Amino acid sequence: MAEPARLAIKIDVDTDRGTREGIAPLARILDRHRIRGTFLYSLGPDNTGRAIRRVFRPGFFSKVSRTSVVKIYGLRTLMNGVLLPGPDIAKRNAATMCAVAAGHEAGIHCWDHVRWQDGLARMTLAQVHAEFAKAQEAFQTVFGKPARTAGAAGWQADEKSLAVYDEAGLDYASDARGTSAFVPVAGGRTFATPQIPTTLPTLDELIGRPEYPLDRLIDVYLDSLVPGALNAFTGHAELEGMHYLDWFAAFLAAAEKRGVVFVNLADEAAKFAEKMPPCAQFLQGAVEGRSGTLALQGPFV
Repeated sequence: MAEPARLAIKIDVDTDRGTREGIAPLARILDRHRIRGTFLYSLGPDNTGRAIRRVFRPGFFSKVSRTSVVKIYGLRTLMNGVLLPGPDIAKRNAATMCAVAAGHEAGIHCWDHVRWQDGLARMTLAQVHAEFAKAQEAFQTVFGKPARTAGAAGWQADEKSLAVYDEAGLDYASDARGTSAFVPVAGGRTFATPQIPTTLPTLDELIGRPEYPLDRLIDVYLDSLVPGALNAFTGHAELEGMHYLDWFAAFLAAAEKRGVVFVNLADEAAKFAEKMPPCAQFLQGAVEGRSGTLALQGPFV
């Protein structure tokens, strides 16, 4: 008999609205199924409106038209950082974030989501270090302890950010798209912080595509799970936590009914103390349904 699929749930929290309105409902649903999730927080200013510069990326317009950006994020969020000052996410939502962290792992997503996602490749090592240091300081202020994990905004990561993670002494990170846990090798260097990649497509990469009607997406996900392996699903507070909350609840219920075993990323990473995962190249590439390039797990070394 095949081993059941193991599934970890990671939630990226990108915006002030997602933090304020999306994380608590997600936590309640996870609690209902006795699932300990991992919430990765944007901790600085919400400058979502500045993402308009992505109009020049291949595939940007098709994604926007599919995912109803205004409906999902709200007009107020889309003006943040452009027509309105970007609200300080951690300062405004510390109480909500701490309440969720009582039952779920908390980690760093970024300081400024748009700055990291759109600008990492052009940053110097010193600039990456400074950006992550601001997120670390804010995390310490909110949660009263240092972050033990991080997952980059927009899956934007390279040898500079990997070096910063190593300096921070993180237990693990989740920056890439891939198939299994690995130790990243990039720029001719093997880094110390292991990666647990997102193995499944995200909801915003599938919704609105004719080959993936919403009423079939739960089966699409469940049929994609690899038995006996660690599968990692990344949701977003702004999608699964709000407009697609009912879909997310139905997905977890269907997974539970099918015999999927839910696990936590931190617990999986704790196993690395006994045996580290193999080394694999840390590459840049494209993912269907998402504009631009992002970090990918490459061949094992």
